[in-house]
Amino acid sequence: MNDLTPIKTTLKDWETDQEVRWCPGCGDYAILKAVQRTLPDLGADPSKTVFVSGIGCSSRFPYYIESYGFHTIHGRAPAFATGIKLANPELDVWLITGDGDGLSIGGNHLMHILRRNVNTQILLFNNEIYGLTKGQFSPTSREGTFSPTSPMGSVDRPASPCAFALGAGGRFIARSYDVSKDLASVIKAAHAHQGAAFVEIFQNCIVYNKDRFDDFIAKPVADANQVWARHGEPLLFAKGTRGIGLDTATLTLKVVDVVDGDWRGAGVIVHNVTNRAVAHMLIEMPFGPFPMALGVIYDDPRPTYEGELLGQDQKARAGKSADLGKLLAKGQTWTVPG
Repeated sequence: MNDLTPIKTTLKDWETDQEVRWCPGCGDYAILKAVQRTLPDLGADPSKTVFVSGIGCSSRFPYYIESYGFHTIHGRAPAFATGIKLANPELDVWLITGDGDGLSIGGNHLMHILRRNVNTQILLFNNEIYGLTKGQFSPTSREGTFSPTSPMGSVDRPASPCAFALGAGGRFIARSYDVSKDLASVIKAAHAHQGAAFVEIFQNCIVYNKDRFDDFIAKPVADANQVWARHGEPLLFAKGTRGIGLDTATLTLKVVDVVDGDWRGAGVIVHNVTNRAVAHMLIEMPFGPFPMALGVIYDDPRPTYEGELLGQDQKARAGKSADLGKLLAKGQTWTVPG
């Protein structure tokens, strides 16, 4: 996030004249609207906002936001975003990617923007499939996924986007899903973070991976299968009747029952966004025995890459004047007669 002078905009100010072209029912529509509705609340300025994407269904995003935008090449959006931020640190840079674009060919680039801590918001849409190229299994597809490239079921162990981001040195890790009413608050928290803010958004692919996340998103099971991480609040779910506790003997998380609202007596832990160890355990909780951890899981800022690099550059320039002729004449020189 940048310390921008807030300006007043509306949802309409962030909509373009382009026809939004995703499959009917695609979760990307909900994410687009959530972002467009959130930008006015942030006081964002379209003339100082840049959306950068790679390749994939999610990467159409820059066409649909009335700001500057770059639809770049497969997996390389983090490199472009880094260059944009270094060229003009005053710009508010958003990076849009998908599980295939960001974690397959783009995994190396994503790692570097996270470890460097470039001040950007990174939204990774995870539908656990390659949608644009017709349904092949992706790095996040679950074992046993049937697809054109895994007709007998995928034997790959899926990558965890949030675990990857945390392991790469990310200092802000969050999760939400396309139709969540809390997605906007997660986006706002990411924007408020100084540094690389990584948000995994579970996204429904209506054609090739329909209802993949219904086991924790569908209304009948959502309360029982989601735990929302909110700083300073107990990790409760199932309408407050269950919670996440810490087994001190094994230093692992456990599910505990809460009787009569006494979550303290049950040993439910209070979420602290700066606790990296607990953040890692929340991310790695196996779904089924545990609920899906959502919300802001980790938020512990450190100095940004561009701040330190440009500060170093400024220090190197101090007391010096630019003299191209002197630079060219420096060291061994000679004249070639005409």
